[in-house]
Amino acid sequence: MMMFVGNAEKVYILDKAEGNDARINDHPAWGAVWDINTHNVDVMDVKTNVFCASGMHLPNGSFVTFGGNGAITVGGEIGSVKSPDGFSAIDDATYKDPDGTKSIRIVNPCTSSDNFADAKCQWFDDPSVLSMQRKRWYSAAEPLADGSIVIVGGFVNGGYVNRNFPNTDPAREGGAAEPSFEFFPANGRQPVDMNFMVKTSGLNAYAHTYLMPSGLMFVQANLSSILWDYKSNTEVDLPDMPGNVARVYPASGATAMLPLTKANGWNPTVLFCGGSDMPADAYGDYKWPSINTWEYPASKDCQRITPEPADGSKAAYQKDDDMLEGRTMGQFIALPDGKYLVVNGGAKGTAGYAKATGQTADFAQMPFGMSLAAEPVMKPALYDPDAAKGSRWSDAGFSASTVPRLYHSSAILLPDASVLIAGSNPNVDVDKNAPFPTTYKMEIFYPSYFSSKTRPDPQNVPKTLTYGGNAFDITIPASSYSGSANDAAEKTKVTVVRPGWTTHGMNMGQRLLQLDNSYTVNDDGSIVLHVAQMPPNANIFQPGPAMLFVVVNGIPSKATMVIVGSGKMEEQTLASAATLPEKKTSDKAKGSGSGSSTSNSALTTVWSWTAAVVAALASVAVL
Repeated sequence: MMMFVGNAEKVYILDKAEGNDARINDHPAWGAVWDINTHNVDVMDVKTNVFCASGMHLPNGSFVTFGGNGAITVGGEIGSVKSPDGFSAIDDATYKDPDGTKSIRIVNPCTSSDNFADAKCQWFDDPSVLSMQRKRWYSAAEPLADGSIVIVGGFVNGGYVNRNFPNTDPAREGGAAEPSFEFFPANGRQPVDMNFMVKTSGLNAYAHTYLMPSGLMFVQANLSSILWDYKSNTEVDLPDMPGNVARVYPASGATAMLPLTKANGWNPTVLFCGGSDMPADAYGDYKWPSINTWEYPASKDCQRITPEPADGSKAAYQKDDDMLEGRTMGQFIALPDGKYLVVNGGAKGTAGYAKATGQTADFAQMPFGMSLAAEPVMKPALYDPDAAKGSRWSDAGFSASTVPRLYHSSAILLPDASVLIAGSNPNVDVDKNAPFPTTYKMEIFYPSYFSSKTRPDPQNVPKTLTYGGNAFDITIPASSYSGSANDAAEKTKVTVVRPGWTTHGMNMGQRLLQLDNSYTVNDDGSIVLHVAQMPPNANIFQPGPAMLFVVVNGIPSKATMVIVGSGKMEEQTLASAATLPEKKTSDKAKGSGSGSSTSNSALTTVWSWTAAVVAALASVAVL
């Protein structure tokens, strides 16, 4: 399933076309909007099959999805109205899910005060008016500095991995693979083949893409990594992933860009954890894997890489602390305090589903139904990128979920700094009786900072941020913290978090940037933060929607929804970074908040799981 936070009130959910009980316009619903405050849900009409699409924000706060699957029917079979090639369908009489492989769908998020029946609040989904130039399923999407988007690779038709075996046509696999990239909007530009997608044939679905400060793009798939100049379509090889560990789908390791801060020059480091070191032949082909994947342990290996080292040295992977357990389909969520929560996944196997494997030909002998993974990892873990090596992972005091979250699970940061977790359906259609059934229950995970009796309540937070330019002031009332005002001011940071567009254990577009700031401590205990704008480089944090948090003593405020940049798809205006005032303290100032407002650094507080959805959501599939 797919999710994104549309605004301070709404989370948008997309599902694959399948036999969900909820219906809209005489077909099963595969779109919904969830209210963050009331936990109520409304189904939405998404016309084409959005299964395994990619997606991204737009500079004005709208969201767009790219591609999907052809029309299917009951049991995941090809729809009733066949395509000329006979390998897919353009529509189906039962599910009424027109071919979505070239679709571009756009929604402008609305709030509770809007009329959701109005067309302006609904998905625009009409391939005859707006579509990609090539069919794409499991493509990657990455925003650029002007707010446009590059769309990379993908399947043309469905399968477990993007290859035949033996792999005699690594570029197009006889018409089943799409190795090109294209732009949205195209503006006359045609798709162009990308050599990297040929080189990584077989394991390049949902390639990991991160725009770098230079304007080049770091791309990782299979075991390969490159810096890519999308303007000239030239590639510079970087080292291969150590240990033969694949991170892309279906190995599906957890991946995130670490915090961008003044201390690291806002220079990205990318973290990869988990996935699988299965031999290349074990992945089989489009049909299914050649081995019983559920018997194969997931990797616990973690690697960091800074693709553009500031000192000019060659980029290299660096071994990081192993995860506490192996995970496939784990997902990193950037928290406002700069730590990373990992949730979901399995200790064995891979993403995907199948009716057989190369070792188990009879579906009746498949021990977990269609699931290719087993041993769900129920307990989350926390990664602290600033902790000393050897002590970066912990799950001390964390409670475990009771809901297995395997293939098609997803998670995303909410504006109150909690984490919404949903989905799981390693089945070809709705199956509520499978060993790992279609899961409709959503949960909210409350990090340890929710144990604080006091949370910051910042005042005068702006709604827009520019690239460089004049600094702004944020006031923190004395009631927002307890203890020494000077200590609180020194331990305050302002973070801008983009939760991303989440699907398949990854958050496309997720970034966290800490703004530079100084402060003035007033005698009455209030703290005035003098905050610099975004770094004057739109490659570092691309234009569009984000959440701004003020974090005091490790405790985040609720988010203010902001727009970074001009709100338009255009070359962004860059200005010089402001010079901030010197820090000023007051020895007699202190906070008036009740109780301790310091996060438990020992992580002894239990992190609680809470069922977050009323019964009405039980009829809306969240895969």
